[in-house]
Order: sequence, then C-alpha cells, then structure tokens
Amino acid sequence: MAVLELNEQNFEETILNNDFVVIDFWAPWCGPCRGFAPVYEAASEKHEGVVFAKVNTEEQQALAAHFQIRSIPTLVIFREKVIIYAQPGAMPANAFDDLVARAKAIDMAQVHAEIAAEQGKD
Repeated sequence: MAVLELNEQNFEETILNNDFVVIDFWAPWCGPCRGFAPVYEAASEKHEGVVFAKVNTEEQQALAAHFQIRSIPTLVIFREKVIIYAQPGAMPANAFDDLVARAKAIDMAQVHAEIAAEQGKD
C-alpha cells in the first residue's frame, strides 16, 4: 500500500475512516527521517489493514504543533481514533514491525472501557 501524505485537509478524515493508522512526522532536512523512510515504506507493504501516512512537519506546521512534535522522526499510532503510541526516534525494521504487531494485538474494547471509566470520574 502506498504511504499517504497527510495535511490539514485530509488528516481528520483519515483518522475517522480508518481503524489503524500509523503516522510518521518527518522533515526533508532530517537525516534520521530520510534513513527511516525505506523501513517505513517496506512496512507499509507488509501490514494489511493498516494505513501508513506521513506528515511533513515543514509543510504542515499546524499539525506538528497540534501533536506537540518536538523531535523528528516521531511515530504516532491511532487505533479506533485513539492514540496508543507516540514516540520520537527512528527504529530498525524488525523493531518497527514488532511495534506494529504489538499495536495490532491491543484489546481496543478494553482501551475504550478504560477511557470511558476515566471520563466517568470527571
């Protein structure tokens, strides 16, 4: 699957219409970002049912600010509209594949129940 370029116009729609989205916040001048790009592209071909997307922080500064991106590359994983992972740093292919597999294995019913319980406390 091709990697989707996200911007302010398609970001929300992408998150709302897909159950599993992995986002790479990057910039063209960032060496580690360029080094991680082939790993990210290869993973996008391997993992069915997952949308792989990128946000160019130079062009999409409002999105980068909204997610408080302070270091790049930063990976953010959404499952069912919930951020379940957000960490800066590139990683080798095996670690990234493992991360995606662990994200797939998360029991989202439990996550949603925990969120509801937390919101109920307010």
